[in-house]
Amino acid sequence: MLSVNQTMLPRLDELKDDLVARRQHPIAQGWKGEVEGIELTLTFLRSERAQVHRSQQLRPVNLGIPSVPHSRLTRE
Repeated sequence: MLSVNQTMLPRLDELKDDLVARRQHPIAQGWKGEVEGIELTLTFLRSERAQVHRSQQLRPVNLGIPSVPHSRLTRE
């Protein structure tokens, strides 16, 4: 599974813009398979972008640091 870092968002935007521009030619030519492939890739890019935004909204979880009972430390 690809995990996208937030620093890659500008690159995702570039890829999206390029695909949107490239989509016009296959549409004009009636190449339905090519258009479908581009649409599928655009859907994936949008999903990855949304995943990055969701991960930015998550707060870190404090799991705490386990403690060792004092009595165990003195016996050794």
